[in-house]
Amino acid sequence: MTTIVLADDHHVVRHGLRALLASEPDFEIIGETADGLEAVRLVESLQPDILLLDLMMGGINGLEVTRQVTKRAPGTSVIILSMYGNQGYVVEALRGGAKAYVLKESTAEELIRAIHEVAAGRHYLSSSLSERVIEGYIRKPEAAGLDAYDTLTPREREVLHMAVHGHTSAEIASRLFISRRTVEIHRANVMRKLGLHNQTQLLRYALQRGILPPDIVPSDG
Repeated sequence: MTTIVLADDHHVVRHGLRALLASEPDFEIIGETADGLEAVRLVESLQPDILLLDLMMGGINGLEVTRQVTKRAPGTSVIILSMYGNQGYVVEALRGGAKAYVLKESTAEELIRAIHEVAAGRHYLSSSLSERVIEGYIRKPEAAGLDAYDTLTPREREVLHMAVHGHTSAEIASRLFISRRTVEIHRANVMRKLGLHNQTQLLRYALQRGILPPDIVPSDG
C-alpha cells in the first residue's frame, strides 16, 4: 500500500485528487492540507510514502516544501503537480529533491502512472515536458558560484516566502511561533544576503526565483 499526503491550496482540486486516488486499491490518502508550512509538518508527523504537492501554495511554496521534506523526511518522495511547465521550475524542483513533476493538464492515467513510478524508486516527468529538463538537472554548471538563496537558513526562507505573499511581521511571527522582533531580524538577514534594498526588489527576486507565480507583476512604487 502506497500512503499519500495531498497538498494543494484549492479545495476543489484536492477533492478531485482524493476521489481519483482513493479509487486505486493500492493507494491510501492519509492526510491533506492547503498550506505549505502545514505540508512539512504533516509529512514529518505521518511519514507518507508520497507527498503530492502543488507548486504555488500559501505559507511557503512547493519548491521550498520540497527542500524541507527531502531533508526532514527522506523516506517521503515528492511529486510536484503544477499548472506551470516552465523548465526553470521543473529543474529547480528536481534539484530540490522532487522525484516527479506532473502538469495539471495531464490525464488521470498519467498521474497514477507517475505515482507508481516514484513508488518504485524512479523519476517521472509529464510526457509533454522535454527530456532536456532532465539533462539540465544533471548538467548543473560546475563553474557557477554559490546561489545566494542557498545561504539562507530554512527559517529565513520561510520568512521570505511569507513576506512576499503579503503577510505582516506579526502574522509571520504567529504562524512560525516566534517573536515579531525575530521575524524582523530574519527579514533583514534575507535582504542583506540577497543584496536587496526594498520591497519591489524583493518581489522581483521572488518572481525570478519562482517563489511567486509569473503572472504577478510587482509595482515600481
